[in-house]
Amino acid sequence: MKPNPETEASRWRRQAEQDLDDGAYALAGDRFHLACFLAQQSAEKALKAALYARGAETVWGHSVAQLCDDLVELDSRWQELKAKVAFLDRYYIPTRYPNGLPGGIPAEAFRHQDAEEALAAVRALLESLQSALAPD
Repeated sequence: MKPNPETEASRWRRQAEQDLDDGAYALAGDRFHLACFLAQQSAEKALKAALYARGAETVWGHSVAQLCDDLVELDSRWQELKAKVAFLDRYYIPTRYPNGLPGGIPAEAFRHQDAEEALAAVRALLESLQSALAPD
């Protein structure tokens, strides 16, 4: 049975919002690596929500940049989106795994500024996608 696109979009959007909130909580606790990872996760889920809302039946992948490309294929008005959020892909692996970094550990590699920038980008993304997440 195929999932209902509106239901799927809502589920992914709600989780994107929760990940953003959790990222802010991590930032407040000086867990910058975790805040950056949660920002990437929030963006990924927000884009998946937009894809489902635009009629995608299946959505695969974890790359924010690729999900932006997928969204542009369905709706060309999002052409500029990738330039604003693709940098979040750099927080998918290195924020979690020591072997994703040339030395040290994720907990020591990321700064307050990294987390603030990442969370701000996701807030702007969610705001921008409101029209894509609304039913036609």
